[in-house]
Formats: sequence, C-alpha cells, structure tokens
Amino acid sequence: MRLDPVGRLLKLPAALTGRVRVTRAIPIRMRDGVILRADHYAPALDAEVPTVLVRTPYGRGAPVSLLCRAVAQRGFNVFIQSCRGTSDSGGTFEPLLQEREDGLDSLDWLRCQPWYDGRLLTYGPSYVGFVQWALAAEAGDELKAMATIVTASDFGPPTYAGGAFSLDTVLTWSALLDAQRGRRLDNAVELLRGQPRLQRGLARVPMAEADRVTTGNEIEFFQRWLAEADPTSPYWTERGHAHRLPNVTAPVLMIGGWYDIFLPWQLADYAALRAAGQQPYLTIGPWHHGSAGLFQQSAAEAVAWFRAHTGGPEAIRERPVRVHVGGADGWHEMSDWPPPKSQPQQWYAGPSAALSEVPAAEGEILASFVYDPKDPTPAVGGPRLVGKIAGRRDNRALEARPDVLTFTSAPLAEPLDIVGPIHAEVFVRATLPHFDVFVRLCEVDEQDRSWNVCDGLARATDHRDPAAPIRVELWPAAHRFIAGRRIRVQISGGAHPRFSRNPGTGAPLGHEVELRPVRQEILGGTSITLPVAP
Repeated sequence: MRLDPVGRLLKLPAALTGRVRVTRAIPIRMRDGVILRADHYAPALDAEVPTVLVRTPYGRGAPVSLLCRAVAQRGFNVFIQSCRGTSDSGGTFEPLLQEREDGLDSLDWLRCQPWYDGRLLTYGPSYVGFVQWALAAEAGDELKAMATIVTASDFGPPTYAGGAFSLDTVLTWSALLDAQRGRRLDNAVELLRGQPRLQRGLARVPMAEADRVTTGNEIEFFQRWLAEADPTSPYWTERGHAHRLPNVTAPVLMIGGWYDIFLPWQLADYAALRAAGQQPYLTIGPWHHGSAGLFQQSAAEAVAWFRAHTGGPEAIRERPVRVHVGGADGWHEMSDWPPPKSQPQQWYAGPSAALSEVPAAEGEILASFVYDPKDPTPAVGGPRLVGKIAGRRDNRALEARPDVLTFTSAPLAEPLDIVGPIHAEVFVRATLPHFDVFVRLCEVDEQDRSWNVCDGLARATDHRDPAAPIRVELWPAAHRFIAGRRIRVQISGGAHPRFSRNPGTGAPLGHEVELRPVRQEILGGTSITLPVAP
C-alpha cells in the first residue's frame, strides 16, 4: 500500500486500499441543458461501496483533491462536482438559487451509474454544507448520513446578523469568488500585499460602491443582498432551506466552532431537527471558520460517521452533543443543546465600571460614549471569515478607545463554568433613534489581558424609549472563568467591518451618504445573562 500522509495527518482510520482510480471532468446534464463537471475517485476494492457527494463552488484541485483521495482509500466512491458557473461547469453562478435543482439532477445521474449502490452520503463545510441542505429533504432513503460543517440551511439570517449587514463576510467572500476567475499571479500579489483592494472596499462609503472598489466590477448578488435586507422576504425564502428541515430524515452530524460566523444559525438548525423528532449529533470546538483543527476534526468525524451508518465497525458516541470548554481546555459531552442543567445568572453593569450580581439604580447613567461612523469602532478577533484575524484576541488596545465601555467584576473566588446561549439587555439613552449596540464578554487574566469569549450586535431602529431595553443575542459559549480572573463586559456602538457601520440616519443599506455621530448613555439595569453550568 502506498504512503498515506494525508490520512495520517487527518487521523483517519486505516486505509482499505492504496489504489484509487480518478476520472476527471465528467459531464452531467442538468434539467435546463447546462453541463456541470465532476471528478470521480473510485477505490480499488472488490465490493460495492457507498458514495460521498461533494458539491462545491471552490474548484476541485488541491487541497480538496487530496482529501477526496484519502476518503476514497477508506472505502468510498467520492464524487466531487463544481457548482453551476464555477470552475469548468457551465451556466452562471448565482449564489444559493439553483443548488436544490442541480443537486437533485446530479443525484438522478448518480442513480444511472453502475458503481452507485444506492447509498448516498454528503459532506462539506460552509457553502459546501449549504448545498447538502438543498437536496437533503428530497433525497429519500438513499441519503444514509450527512456531515454539515460550519454552515447553515439558510444564509439570509447570517447575512443580516443582529439586523446589520455582515459586510466583512459578504465582501470577502465576493472577493474570493472573483479571484477564482482571475489570474493566479495577480491574486498572489494581492494576497502578499494584504489585500489592499479588499481593505479599501470594506472602508468604502457608501457600501453600494464596495464591490467595484474591491473587484473592479459590480457584483450582482452583492448589490441584491444590500437591497434585500429582510431575511424573511420571498427572495431569501426561495434560496433557503430551513423550511425543509422537518422533512430531513437522514442522520446528521453537525460540526461548528465557537468563533465561527454561522454558529448561531447552525444551532437553530439543530433545534429545528430536534423539534421535528430527529437526533442530530453536534460537535463544537475552539475553532473559527478556517481553523486547521476544524479541518482535521471534521474529516475524521465525518469518515467515522459515514462508516458507522454504512455497515462499518465504528461506534457512535453515546451522548450526541460534544463541546470544547475554553479555559478548562477539555471536552464535555451532554445529551442535548442547550444543556438542560445550565442555570441563568445575571451580571449587572454598575457605577465606576463595575460588574456585579447587584443591579444599579434604574435609570442611573453609568457611562457614555460617542460612536462616530466616520471612525467606526473596529472589530477585533471573534467570528470572522479569514482565520488570521479571527478568534480569541487580546482586547486591551480596543478597550483603550474612548468609544468602548468596559464593566469588570472583582476577581472570582472560585471557577465559573458557563455553557449555553448568552444574551444582554442594554438600557440606552441615545441622541439619535438609529444606532447599534455591540456587547462582548471577555475574561481578564492575571496580566490584565482581556480575552474575548463571545459577542453580538443589535441594530436599533427608531429607538426612542430609554426604559425599553435593547436585547443583544451573543454567540453561545462554553467557557470556564478561572478563579482569580475577572469577568468583563464591553459595550460599544459597532464592530466594523464585521458588521456594517450604522450611519445614524436610518438610511437603507448601501445608501450611507450622510454619517452622523450618536452619543449613547448606558443606564442602570443593563445586564448580561450567563448560563452557569453545575
């Protein structure tokens, strides 16, 4: 058997064969006559084997080709197809729109192949995970298992996270897709220079010009996503698949990261499957969207999951939910999400930048800041699309800005474990009715470094009543605050460019012509609710 460096790197089970026959650029005709291209990795085994279907807009070359070969060596046909309008597939790529029809047409084609034995498996992260949901409800009993990784069944809600616009994610992804069509040398130079065109695009006002600044061309879907700012509109309903989840009967493995851009909506998919009577399996690790650890763990778990559901020797773990607990640096297994035994505990912002379990007087002005959209509060770490700027970061430089407030507890007498959803209620008196509230939970260590645990944003529209709190849904978390360390809550007016800046005028997305500063006073009663684990 040939050397297996990829399998060893990914900690896959032992290969069943070293020989894999690869057939490239296979044409598959869709119902409208468009030809999509795919590669087939067939293991040299004297037995029928199940088929792993991967549909991707990111091409079929390395490193994904190395993964396809390694998975095929474990006893699977691997069939990887380029989505419509990408790589050498025909047609026009309009994100999200035709993945259901193209996926089902591709399944019809598979049914006619002599090597297809009627056992279908689907795999992939991000957009490659979204296309799994596109066909899952209608694939029938052939679909034996799915492995959905850092993804969601509907991209509408994550696009308008907190009611703002996920500018960094959408524009960075637009630049990535555009780069795939460009010359490799030009793209390499742009990357080595730190992507200056993308940085100029992210800073552009109004946002409607950001795509042209970044790529030199107007991107149709970017412009449409600025215009379709309601994730419940017919536009997004037609392109999403959350409404199909109750009809998905295949076993589902979901793998996410605490610093992933899709995590809240991936957990919403988990909840929808549970409500429909299904039992998906869920793993959440200390990862962001492009973590190397995520790539390794998801490949290993997916192969084991597929083998367990197609007659292999692997056993499925007893408890369906497995999460990594930050601070404790360990894994915890549980029966469900959210964990049924976690209890809510409120911590209140108080005078003198204090954070305690005692609320301040109602209406008392605790602190104030001015958010200026001409100099927007920057995003530091957290859930970002690009790994080198994502994840856990020291927040001291951010917290030194005058537009960032912090409220900090006394050193903890004993460890505090939190596992589950987190939200804040912020009482605000603002000089304008249109503004954002960004809340971040941090842990302050013995060297006074402030490390972000999780965060979230809420966009206030025509908010005039300071007695009505603004609810901010933070990313969920699993973290141990170590004894002697302190809990810190940041409050600011944004995190740009992760969230689009609020112009202060109520102008529609893409029409930020006038930028107006807003003063926010944070009032007594402001709190964060933590899910304390026993």
